[in-house]
Amino acid sequence: MSAYVVVAIDVLDERAALAYAAVAQRSVLDHGGRYLVAGPTPEPVEGAWDSGRFVVIEFPDMDRVREWYDSPEYRRAREIREGAMRVRMLFAEGAPPEGFSLPA
Repeated sequence: MSAYVVVAIDVLDERAALAYAAVAQRSVLDHGGRYLVAGPTPEPVEGAWDSGRFVVIEFPDMDRVREWYDSPEYRRAREIREGAMRVRMLFAEGAPPEGFSLPA
């Protein structure tokens, strides 16, 4: 089942953010990831939203997400962004095509 990486980003240093993006994007693609959303200006419609950028990446499954995150390539990207970006990231498994049922 597909798995997703959801990221909220605040850029503090644009130059470092561009260097990070180049390395991070290559690592995502090399590990079977696919960008679904990558926008500089999310449009909040409910609740407070304080991040300037928002990214959603799809991977074939949760194992591939973890392989990517723990890879030397993405570790290097994280080192580049240190102090240049505030990042909040979560991993989530997708729902089956027929939908899901809520617990009783």
